[in-house]
Amino acid sequence: MQKVETPFKDLYILEPKVMEDARGYFMESYNHKSLIELGINTVFVQDNQSLSAHGVLRGLHFQNAPYAHTKLVRVLSGVIQDVVVDLRREQDTFGKYFSIELSATNKKQLLVPKGFAHGFLVLSQQAEILYKCDQYYSPDYEGGIRFDDPVINISWQLSPSQFILSSKDRVLPFLSEAKFTFL
Repeated sequence: MQKVETPFKDLYILEPKVMEDARGYFMESYNHKSLIELGINTVFVQDNQSLSAHGVLRGLHFQNAPYAHTKLVRVLSGVIQDVVVDLRREQDTFGKYFSIELSATNKKQLLVPKGFAHGFLVLSQQAEILYKCDQYYSPDYEGGIRFDDPVINISWQLSPSQFILSSKDRVLPFLSEAKFTFL
């Protein structure tokens, strides 16, 4: 596994070693010992998996303390635009976003630390996403920010007219109105 730095503190792209031949491929998608060797000491306690159609936008979501969590996101089938927004007020990157295309083909994973809002947009006909969390989900501590916040100004790869959103995601607050706490 290779760890690739991003412009955001503690936000990493992980690229597994993939062994391919005429039969297909093999890779270790997760190995706790390998992550420790890369300086990532996160212990994951929950896996979440979703299947979404083209144009589905989920997010931008986060969990507040004490249930804030780190996520390790990967795509099992299809292609997504994965987006995170830094909500850590003490960082120079506060309020800025990072976007990456994750796919079953490129096999990249995104390690999203506590203090980020996370969302994704499905670019393929459908996509199946799996992400590990280092904390259990707690609905009383969930939060989010709007996908179309003009201050953040995310450059989505599809037109908003193509987005399929949940009723909950349509009414999330803008960054300036959102309440978030991370330890």
